[in-house]
Amino acid sequence: MSTLTAFETPAVTITGLQKRYGDVEAVRGIDLDVAPGELFGFLGPNGAGKSTTIKILCTLVQPTAGTARVAGYDVVQQRGEVRRNIGLVFQETTLDDYLTAEHNLRFHAEIYGMPRSIVDRRIGEVLDLVGLSERRHHDVMGFSGGMKRRLEIARGLLHSPRVLFLDEPTVGLDPESRATLWKYVDELRRREHITVFLTTHYMDEAERCERIAIIDSGRIAALGTPSDLKARVGSDRIHLQTTAEPAAVAELVRERLGVAASVDGDVVVVDAPDGERFAPRLFELGLSVTSVRITRPTLDDVFLAYTGNRLQEAEKKAGRQMPPAMRMRMRGAMR
Repeated sequence: MSTLTAFETPAVTITGLQKRYGDVEAVRGIDLDVAPGELFGFLGPNGAGKSTTIKILCTLVQPTAGTARVAGYDVVQQRGEVRRNIGLVFQETTLDDYLTAEHNLRFHAEIYGMPRSIVDRRIGEVLDLVGLSERRHHDVMGFSGGMKRRLEIARGLLHSPRVLFLDEPTVGLDPESRATLWKYVDELRRREHITVFLTTHYMDEAERCERIAIIDSGRIAALGTPSDLKARVGSDRIHLQTTAEPAAVAELVRERLGVAASVDGDVVVVDAPDGERFAPRLFELGLSVTSVRITRPTLDDVFLAYTGNRLQEAEKKAGRQMPPAMRMRMRGAMR
């Protein structure tokens, strides 16, 4: 896990961040640090302030109050430096299908003013990193969805950013393409020591994050590792079936083991802080056990507890596709 030491500058640091649109408070005072090299998840329902915060970090929107620094640079006072040190992969593809993979990357290099002496070498490096070296001279029009997303990641890495923002990077991809994409993301983090700031509504992707921030109503509602957040919202549950009367078993568990137990049909549900370690104690009660199953709180349970929404439902309602005008504005701003 990436942890911030006293000698490191945070990859992202936010202090008292606020953003108002007229009478609407989109962001209401956020404090947050993201360590260098960290895979950080940023989750939130529609209207929670997530998109506004990310736009501020990417210099697309100016805050009303507070400060934010990315790669050590102030997002208001040093916008150019911030932009040179971040990579962006949007939910929607922004590639030119009529150009080859190489020409898409060369166009990006021109926008960022990369020295021509290093462009060829860097294009080769990033295409190799995402497994597209053999498709360097192929038109993007013939690429699969997974290949396009990998090329977009290569493009985002071309100018050697220190922070990569991935906005729903696997939306619309099949499971195999998603797995392949994450293999390359893991590799780029290992080889380039890059910080990845991720938004996603997939549980397995959120689980990959070293830490997660859940934003709701413009504030950080929860922050921590996936395991810590799940531990906050509930205990493990042991689903126990025996040959005895369930109500009697539940009463026995409560009296002898001092934990909560309830009956769900013919199953006794036992709440325990560490289900795997606690389960053997049930066998000490002399019961004739026919089955035992342990379930744990999920990140979806965490999201529901802090926002009142299921994660996938919240993200579907968001319709968080960046408008074409905003994408063109971002491209133009990078010039």
